[in-house]
Amino acid sequence: MARTDHQTLPSVYSPQEVEPRWYAYWERQGFFRGDPDPSRQPFSIVIPPPNVTGSLHMGHAMDNTLQDIMVRFRRMQGYSTLWVPGTDHAGIATQVVVEAELAKEGKSRHDLGREQFLERVWAWKEKYGGVITHQLRRLGASCDWSRERFTMDPGCSRAVREVFVHLFRKGLIYRGDYIINWCPRCQTALSDLEVEHEETDGRLWYIRYPLEDGSGDVVVATTRPETMLGDTGVAVHPEDTRYLPLVGKRAILPLVGRRLPIVADESVDMSFGTGAVKVTPAHDPTDFEIGRRHGLETVQVIGEEGRMTSAAPEPFAGMDRTQARQKVVEALRRQGYLVREEAHHHAVGHCQRCGTVVEPLVSKQWFVRMKPLAEPAIAAVRQKRVRLLPERFESHFFHWMENVRDWCISRQLWWGHRIPVWYCQECGEVTASVEDVQRCPRCGSARVEQDPDVLDTWFSSALWPFSTMGWPEETAELRFYYPTSLLVTGFDILFFWVARMIVMGLEFMGDVPFRDVLLHGLVRDAMGRKMSKSKGTGIDPLEIIDEYGADALRLTLVMGVGMGNDVRWRPERVEASRNFANKLWNAARFSLMHLEDFEDAAAAPARLVEWARDGQLELPERWILSRLARRAAEVTELLERYDLGEAARALYDFTWDEVCDWYIELAKPRLAPGSPGRQRVQATLWYVLEQTVRLLHPFVPFITEEIWQRLPHEGSSVMVASWPRPDAALADDSSEEAMRQVIEVVRAIRNVRAEKGVPVGRRIPAIVWADGSIRPLLVAHASDICRLAGLSDLTIEAPGKQRPRDAMPAVAGARAEAFLPLAGLLDTEEELKRLARELSEVEGLLARWEATLANPQFVERAPEEVVASTRRKRDEARERRMRIVQQMEQLKHLVH
Repeated sequence: MARTDHQTLPSVYSPQEVEPRWYAYWERQGFFRGDPDPSRQPFSIVIPPPNVTGSLHMGHAMDNTLQDIMVRFRRMQGYSTLWVPGTDHAGIATQVVVEAELAKEGKSRHDLGREQFLERVWAWKEKYGGVITHQLRRLGASCDWSRERFTMDPGCSRAVREVFVHLFRKGLIYRGDYIINWCPRCQTALSDLEVEHEETDGRLWYIRYPLEDGSGDVVVATTRPETMLGDTGVAVHPEDTRYLPLVGKRAILPLVGRRLPIVADESVDMSFGTGAVKVTPAHDPTDFEIGRRHGLETVQVIGEEGRMTSAAPEPFAGMDRTQARQKVVEALRRQGYLVREEAHHHAVGHCQRCGTVVEPLVSKQWFVRMKPLAEPAIAAVRQKRVRLLPERFESHFFHWMENVRDWCISRQLWWGHRIPVWYCQECGEVTASVEDVQRCPRCGSARVEQDPDVLDTWFSSALWPFSTMGWPEETAELRFYYPTSLLVTGFDILFFWVARMIVMGLEFMGDVPFRDVLLHGLVRDAMGRKMSKSKGTGIDPLEIIDEYGADALRLTLVMGVGMGNDVRWRPERVEASRNFANKLWNAARFSLMHLEDFEDAAAAPARLVEWARDGQLELPERWILSRLARRAAEVTELLERYDLGEAARALYDFTWDEVCDWYIELAKPRLAPGSPGRQRVQATLWYVLEQTVRLLHPFVPFITEEIWQRLPHEGSSVMVASWPRPDAALADDSSEEAMRQVIEVVRAIRNVRAEKGVPVGRRIPAIVWADGSIRPLLVAHASDICRLAGLSDLTIEAPGKQRPRDAMPAVAGARAEAFLPLAGLLDTEEELKRLARELSEVEGLLARWEATLANPQFVERAPEEVVASTRRKRDEARERRMRIVQQMEQLKHLVH
């Protein structure tokens, strides 16, 4: 049983000193390494790779804290654990950053050329690309850093080419025209996740389209009048009786004169505008699908630069799209086609990277046929071969996958995995190849050129669970750790990443990529808004770590987690977590001071079971050992089902309340040298503290390591110590019930003292009425009750008919009642006056909150969080008023 030289802890816990020291020790000892070990059960997890351009934000902090808790838990349970770290090359984000650096030099990527530009990007990556991984170390992430991967390292790049070529040859990758999100500034296609929809105050214009037969007109509404120049149809809902007579007719497009067929399509929203919509297949995803279903022409009137093309009539051709909007509206008004316009609040897509308004365009791109790939993935989730947690996300998964569209995988960038396709300039042969093509395989010409586009970043990250383990090589890691055990990620990328990983895993590994997927929400600010540094609502987790320590940040994040729900960040909660760390630290300091001569730790667990069985332990020891056994089992079960927030809360309450506030206080007088049974109290104190530290370790790894190393212990680190499994023989229902009775009496007396303002150090007498079933118990522990409740003396007797005169009553459970003779300690008249003033103040506040909530306009129009806050204030005021009235009645009883 190892001991350290310095048993006592410093008076103040300093995370700034402790945390880097222990993390360096863990890395140096190789505790994070995951190597295949057939003698143990595998547990593996791959990190959702953060962007190589990124720095730690609250979303990363929560996601990686949850992963680390599970990894540390499984490691302590004896699993052969592997947590693979890595970063994503983040095609658009990285290219934007480097191009911005070039712009400072007055250059563009085109000035350098592709080869030199990519050299600059790689140099930038080598210099700045490790920032976030170093920050994850500060958080305490116990990844196997020896296996760190990058989505563009040689192994991952080889995997990307193998996958592309396989899908191409199978006919599942093709090149064609399709509607995509296009950023006019970044000059590339965007995935849906790279488009942020911002609520915008815009306009809705109503335009009259004359019917070709002269029988009238049809009025359509649009937020983008400039796109009408590319209209090739008008659509109505097939059940909209207002327009059924028009279906099959033609309308004339104002300003252009094009004849537009009027079609019936179920995608039309009858409640929007007039219920009739203009169809512009080249500039709207829904219109594109309508156009394909009804054979409508595609006319592109906005180009890649965001300017009107030559397909737009004069004088609009060449105009910026924003200017064209204004000119089109003016022309419609002038020619009598504009019926009216009105304010309209709607969401507009913006490029996530540069903020430019996204333009839907029909473009020649590379696509993956998703339908045949989606079907096995849907079956895997239905059969629970992959469990999505919480299960409510299954319906979202099925909706997306059953209505999946082909995946646009090409991007007009230079940074990324270049599409492994070569075009022969002689015979036109198109070749997909894992190896670079030097000559055309068909005609032998050396005039071959590689496709200039790169693959969507999500393409390479979809291979992450197996590409990081060496695929396409059949490595030992792949055989042992695949499928991975768990994926932890945000619900917002369920389709963009999780679903695609399932698809690729099934296609290339013949099995799902993970067994369980734990989906969490976003970390929002206190008002429920999405965190944003630019808007002043962002919180830097590194600043929190600098001030409070990583343990406090981790505990704050996990304590707020309900599976799948968003978390609101409240500064007071991190202070509470810091206070918890200090509470644990002080309990450990006290314990170590009383364990200096304790030399029996190795035999203590077995002896405690023996002493408990033989009745040699006092009630406080039997109680806390039973509570420890139950908490350990409860926390284990909660972690097994990934309810990490409840597991953290259970440990927090157990440590603060039962260990620190009750057991240690009960143990203090019996730890004095020469006290009877001191050895058994020492053994219990050591065992409970040591086991509690182990249970807490996955949540707060740094402080627990520091404390554990000071305790008598076996092994080199708490992180590789075994997970607590207290002997079931220590569970003791009768002792728990008995101690609950004692605690209820103490709490009842403490509550009255606090309510009446009796000074903490002032000792007062008390009388307790108790029925016969618990009276002997309370008599036996009268000294503990007196000490913990601050009593000068305690009388315990059977319930009487007449309550003690001039005494404040306090209910102490179902079988006891306490009375505190406070008449001589309080100026009851002054106390009544004070309470009357407090009651008046509370009633004023209550009237204000009730009047506010009685106003329907406030309830309907105020933000949801403001209404909820007002309701909480009203309820708190009601409860406070009730307590004050009760106290006044009790005091009046004393006066009379």
